[in-house]
Amino acid sequence: MPGPPSLKENLIIRYPNFRLGVGDVGDSETGKPDSDKTGEIVLDRTKMIEGYIELLKSPLLNSRWRAAEALGELGDPSAVVPLIKALGDPFVDVQWLAAKALGKIGDRRAVDPLIACLKSDDKWLRNGAAWGLGRLGDPKAIPPLTDLLKDPKKDVRKSAVWALGQIGDDRAIGPLRDAEKDTDPLVRDEARSALQKIEKRRGQEKTGTAS
Repeated sequence: MPGPPSLKENLIIRYPNFRLGVGDVGDSETGKPDSDKTGEIVLDRTKMIEGYIELLKSPLLNSRWRAAEALGELGDPSAVVPLIKALGDPFVDVQWLAAKALGKIGDRRAVDPLIACLKSDDKWLRNGAAWGLGRLGDPKAIPPLTDLLKDPKKDVRKSAVWALGQIGDDRAIGPLRDAEKDTDPLVRDEARSALQKIEKRRGQEKTGTAS
C-alpha cells in the first residue's frame, strides 16, 4: 500500500505547474539564477511559498512540519502570520519547527508569540521558542529567557543561555554568570561562550569597531 504523498508531491497536486524547490534553479556552474528566467523563478518561488503556507493546514502531520521547516529556509515575511498560527498546531513536531522558522525569518512580529511559547508544558516548544528569540535578538525577550535558566530540562536551559548570548544585552551578564554554575556541563560551557560574546561586543563598542 503506497504511503502518503511527499511534501513536493503535495505541492504538485495543488499547483500542477510547480517544479522548483529551494535552490533548484540556477546556472549549474555558478549557482546563480539564470537572468533569462528571473521572472519565472520569482513567480514559481511565490507559488512555492503559497504552497508551503497552504500545507501548514494539511491533515498530514509530515507535510505540516516539513512545510514549517521549508518556510524558515525560504525566509519570506509572508509566512510570518501563518507560522505564528502554526505555533498552536496540535503536534509539537510542527510547533517547535514553526518557532525556529520564525527566528530564521527575523520578523519582530514573532517576538511576543514566541515569548508566550516559553511557558509551554512541552520542552520542545520551549526549546524552539528560545532558539527563535535568540535569532530575533530582541532585548524584550531577556526577562523571560532569564526565567528559563531555571527550567528543569537541561536542553532548554542551554538554548536559553545561547539565546541570551545572541541578544548580547548587559542585563544578561548576571544570570549568565549564575548559569556558569549550572549542574550540566554543556549549559556551563554555553554560558561561558555567551559571556565571551557579550564581553567582545562591549570591547568593540568601546573601541568603535562594532560591526
